[in-house]
Amino acid sequence: MTASISEETTLEVPPASVRTRVAVPLRFPDGYRTKADVFTFTGLVDGREHLALGLGDWQQALHDAAGPLVRPHSECLTGDVFGSERCDCGPQLREAAERISQTGGFLLYLRQEGRGIGLYAKLDAYALQDSGLDTYAANVALGHGEDERDYTVAAQMLQALDVDRIRLLSNNPDKAVQLDALGVTVTDRIPTGVHLTGANGRYLAAKRDHTHHTLDLPEGYDAA
Repeated sequence: MTASISEETTLEVPPASVRTRVAVPLRFPDGYRTKADVFTFTGLVDGREHLALGLGDWQQALHDAAGPLVRPHSECLTGDVFGSERCDCGPQLREAAERISQTGGFLLYLRQEGRGIGLYAKLDAYALQDSGLDTYAANVALGHGEDERDYTVAAQMLQALDVDRIRLLSNNPDKAVQLDALGVTVTDRIPTGVHLTGANGRYLAAKRDHTHHTLDLPEGYDAA
C-alpha cells in the first residue's frame, strides 16, 4: 500500500479483537512518567505483535466528535531504545506519549522497523546513506520499496477499540491517506515537533522534500 491510493478508495478491513488489556506505568529516560492501558490483539492480518497504548483519559476521548488523538508509531529499535540521533523516532515517541496523555487517545506501536524493511536491512541502508544516498534511495538500492508500511493493522486495532474517527498526530501524509482508505476518518492531521540533531538533517530534509512530511526545517537544510 502506498500514498498513491485514491482518497475516494475504501478498502475492506478484516475484523480483529482485543486479546489482553493491562495497565503499565511508563517512565522515559528524561524522567517523564505516565500510565498506559496496553492492548494486544488477535486477528491482525500480518500476524505480528503490534500494541495499542491507551493514554490519558482515552475512554472519554472516544466520545469526542473529532475522535481521539492517535499516533501510529513505527518501531525503531535504534531510535526508540538506543537513542540514535540519525532519525527523529525516539523524540517523536516521547513527545507523542505526553501529548496523547494530556488529551486522551492512543499510541499505536507498530512492528514496522525501517519503514517496513526490517532492522538488518535498515542498518544496511544506513551504510548506503553514509556513501551518499538518501534514506529512500538507499531502500530502493537494496531491492525494497521506498516505504513498505501498510496501515491495515492500525485500522484493525482502532476498529477493535471502537475508534472510527481520529485526530492524527503525524508529519506523514501517507498515514492519513491510508487510514482514510481503510475506513478510519482522519478529522485533523496534527504535526509533531521538529527534532533536529547534528546527524539527522539530511534524513529529515529527504522526508520533507520526497514524501512531503510536515517539517519546518531551518533554512539551508536539504537532502543533497
